[in-house]
Amino acid sequence: MSLHFEPVDIGKQNDYLKYFHKCSQKASDYSFVNIWGWADEYGLMLAWDKNLIWIKQTKPENVYWAPVGDWENADWENIIDSEFTSRSEFIRVPETLIHVWKNLTNRIIDIKEARWHWDYLYSIKELVELKGNRFHNKKNLFSQFIKSYNYQYIPLSSDIIDKVLTMQSDWCTWLDCEATNTLSSENRVIEKVINAWETLHGLKGGALLVNGKIVAYTVAEDLADDTLLIHFEKANQEYKGSYQAINRIFLEKNNTGYAKVNREQDLDDDSLRKAKLSYNPLEYLKKFKVTIY
Repeated sequence: MSLHFEPVDIGKQNDYLKYFHKCSQKASDYSFVNIWGWADEYGLMLAWDKNLIWIKQTKPENVYWAPVGDWENADWENIIDSEFTSRSEFIRVPETLIHVWKNLTNRIIDIKEARWHWDYLYSIKELVELKGNRFHNKKNLFSQFIKSYNYQYIPLSSDIIDKVLTMQSDWCTWLDCEATNTLSSENRVIEKVINAWETLHGLKGGALLVNGKIVAYTVAEDLADDTLLIHFEKANQEYKGSYQAINRIFLEKNNTGYAKVNREQDLDDDSLRKAKLSYNPLEYLKKFKVTIY
């Protein structure tokens, strides 16, 4: 067996999802929307074998992500020895796969926590109800929004894609996206995903309108049977409480069958970490950096 890496092809999303659904722990990084959306920014390439999809990042450095598939039944000893003969680095490796890899006996494995890649998981019930002192500030801001503005909530659909893209463009102007690589890169991904709204599977979202103008929106998808994944959430901060409003109202409208919401990682950004912690995470989906010698 020799791995042949190829570009991420949106035409193969159904095949990818068959492998992804077999993962015993589903991290935000590995949803097809995320892999395809960020493929150009990270130079992501995929290699397919019988039981696993291997992921290689080529920008800004060459490094592997965790493979996707049936981890518990893969022939790891054979695969690692035949395909990764020299020192190999893997990032974004979910904790469940770490437990599997710890059992490898013929290679030296160095495992380090990667806090910046941990997914934040929240109780949807808590984020909808906003009860208690922990959510006092969030509830106040939400209340200010609904009292101050004659707003309308609508589900995201192809009919309003142009309006969402206009708001995203405005948002980027307000924050001067082009001044930072992180924001400009994210902006390209958002435009790419939203423009493929009808082609990508499992996408859902919502928007808040005030006087017919979108002031906040969310893009999400099903991640697991009990978990909703928020990819993007943007709001016009001139409308006080708009972030709190889109967060709560979207979850209230889309909570059927879900217990948890995954709001991705903070990438060691202090302001982002503070914001994510302020919503009182229920738990984390831990990820690690692994070096195999």
